[in-house]
Order: sequence, then structure tokens, then C-alpha cells
Amino acid sequence: MCDVTPPALLELSPHPQAAREARRFLEENDCPAHHSRVLDEAQLLATELVTNAVAHGGPPITLRLTCDGTPGMLVAVSDGSPRAPVAHEASTEATSGRGVALVDLLSDAWGVDTGESGKTVWFHLPA
Repeated sequence: MCDVTPPALLELSPHPQAAREARRFLEENDCPAHHSRVLDEAQLLATELVTNAVAHGGPPITLRLTCDGTPGMLVAVSDGSPRAPVAHEASTEATSGRGVALVDLLSDAWGVDTGESGKTVWFHLPA
């Protein structure tokens, strides 16, 4: 665990502005000792996952940021649906459908944990 920054949790409303709130939350709770190199990527991926949670998951929606003391960042988005996200092969004209592919491409690890009350999609970004 990080000695500088404790884990942080944000409850999000199921509205389109939730993605903006998530980006702001990550910036405000960014660990100054460990996260400076990955904040932009974390904001992009969190935007994708929060947008998916609002569109397909439903409440309660939460965003959790954890600093494990390494130069990377661990982010998790939970929602009320037990259905795992599905990667799509988006066409070049498509305006959506690339979120899971981006998470897979940019993170060094990611996964989905399901339970009775919904799911958590998490990713870790390396420094």
C-alpha cells in the first residue's frame, strides 16, 4: 500500500456527466509520488468504463482508485449488472464500441469480478 495516498472511492450518478466526474476524481486523487506518468491513460480508460456502466450496467456505479506504491495505477469501476463487458470489433465509422479494446491495449492487466450485486471491471496501468 502507498504511504502517500490512501485508496479513494467515488459514487457516481447514472448520467452522462459521470464520465467527466470520474476524470476529475482521478485528477484530484492522483498520487503525486507514483501516478504522474499514467493519469491521462487512466482518465481515458475510466471514461470508457464509466460510460459503459451508465449505458449498460446501472446503479450503483462506483469508481475506486488505489495506489499500491508502484509507479502504476489500479482503477476499478463497479456497477449493478452482473453481465461482463463484451469486446466489439468496431468499424472505422463507428462512434462507440472501442472501450474494452482500449482497456486491453493500454493496461498491463485488467479483469472482471462478478458478484450478486453486480460486477467490477478493473485495470492496472504500468508506469
